[in-house]
Amino acid sequence: MLEKFKQHLFKSYPFLKDKKLLIAVSGGLDSMTLTHLMHQLNLDIALAHCNFKLRGNESDADELFVKNYATTHNIPFYTTHFDTAKIAEKNKISIQMAARDLRYEWFNELLNKHQYQFLLTAHHLDDMFETFLINLSRGTGLDGLVGIPQINENILRPLLIFTREDISLYAQKEKIEWREDQSNLTIKYHRNKIRHKVVPVLKELNPSLLSSFQNTLNHLKNSQEILLNHINDIKDQIIIKEAKLNNENIILKIVIEKLNRLSHPKNYLFEILKNYGFTEWDDVANLGNAQSGKMVLSKTHRLIKDRDYLLLTLSPITNTEELNKNKYEILPNTKSISKPIKLKFQSINPSKINLKSDSENCIIIDKDLLKFPLILRKWEKGDYFYPFGMEGTKKLSKFFKDEKYSIPQKENTWVLCSENEIIWVIGKRPDNRFRVSPQTNHILKITIDNEKIS
Repeated sequence: MLEKFKQHLFKSYPFLKDKKLLIAVSGGLDSMTLTHLMHQLNLDIALAHCNFKLRGNESDADELFVKNYATTHNIPFYTTHFDTAKIAEKNKISIQMAARDLRYEWFNELLNKHQYQFLLTAHHLDDMFETFLINLSRGTGLDGLVGIPQINENILRPLLIFTREDISLYAQKEKIEWREDQSNLTIKYHRNKIRHKVVPVLKELNPSLLSSFQNTLNHLKNSQEILLNHINDIKDQIIIKEAKLNNENIILKIVIEKLNRLSHPKNYLFEILKNYGFTEWDDVANLGNAQSGKMVLSKTHRLIKDRDYLLLTLSPITNTEELNKNKYEILPNTKSISKPIKLKFQSINPSKINLKSDSENCIIIDKDLLKFPLILRKWEKGDYFYPFGMEGTKKLSKFFKDEKYSIPQKENTWVLCSENEIIWVIGKRPDNRFRVSPQTNHILKITIDNEKIS
C-alpha cells in the first residue's frame, strides 16, 4: 500500500513536494494510517486534533493519544476543544453539522496562522460510497452523486483510492495503533445506519461492490465534465458578464428571452446559480415571468427581475445605520479621493476652459456657489435636484425611472452635495444651480478617475 500511495501522490498531487501540510487526525484507523503513510514518505506534516467533548473521558483519551504520537515522532501538534452539543443546540443544527463547521473553521485558522498550504483528510472509498448513498436517499443531482472530490481548493483527500479494508489490512501489517470510536457502531446516525445496515446487503448482492462503484464514479465524472462544458457554452449565449457595469455591482446578467428558448430553463438556471446559495428553485424559475423589481434571496446573493434580464448581485446592506455611515466630507483644498469612488478635483481659470462638461464622467461647476465641506453620499428617498439642461426640479426616484435604472444601479448611485443641495448625480447628470456662467470667477472641475465602487 505504501508504494501505491506514493505513486498516487506523485501522480495526483505532484505539487506537494516541499509544501507544509496539515493533517486532520481524530486518532481513528483512517487518520492514523494516513499520518503513518505521510510520515514514512518524510513529508513536512503537522497534526490537528479536535476534541468535541462528546464522549467524556474517551474524547480526552483520543486527544492524549494523538498528542503522544506526535511527540514520539517529533511532529508539530495542534489541538482545540469545542462544546459541540451546546453550539449545535444554540444554532439549531445537528451535532454532526456543528462538528463539521467547527473543525473546518479551526483548520482554516491554523492554515492561515502557520502558513500550511494544504489540509489533508483521511476519507476513503467507503466514505465516498456512503456519501453517494446518503445523497441518493435524500434526492440529489449529478454533483451529489459524484461525491467527495480528491482536491477541493486547499483540501486534499489522498486515501480516496483505497477501501476501508485496504487501510485496515495495512494498519494491522504495519502494527499501526489507533483509537476506536464507539459512536461509530451506533445506528442512530444516518451514515452509520447506511454503513451497518445497507452496505453489507449490497456487498452480499455484489462482492465487487466498491470496484463497480469506482467504475460508476468514473462514468459520472465524465458525464459531469461533458455537462460542465455544455453549461459553459450556454452561459456564453445567455449571460452578459459585465461586473460593476454602470456602478451596478452585477455578477451575472441573464438574458431572459435567450434563457426561455432553451428546452429546460429551470435546469439551466440551477446549473448556473447552484453555487450562490439559492434553495427556492421554483421561485427562481418563475422570476422570468414576474414583474420587474421582483427578487429571490439567498443568504449571500439575490436574483432580481429587471425588465428583460435576471440580475445576480451580492445581498445589499440593509441596515439603515450602516448606510448612514456612508457619508464622506470633501474639504475646499481636496485634490482627490479614493473612497468610495475615485474623484479628482481641479481648480481652473474660467478663461482657459470651454463652459461645457466634457462627459458624464466630468463636470465643471461654479466653485463660489459651493458650501464646504461637500458631502458625498448614497441617494436617499425624497432627494430631488435641478437636472442640467432641464427646467425645474425632478425627484431622483422619477429620474431613475425615466433613465430605466435597475435596482442595483439605484442602490449604487452616489450624489455629491453642497449642504442639502445635490451638485451632481455622480456619473449621470449635474445640477443646474451650480452651472458655470460668463460671470463665474472660479471653476471647479470634478472628474471620475475610476468608476469602481468600493
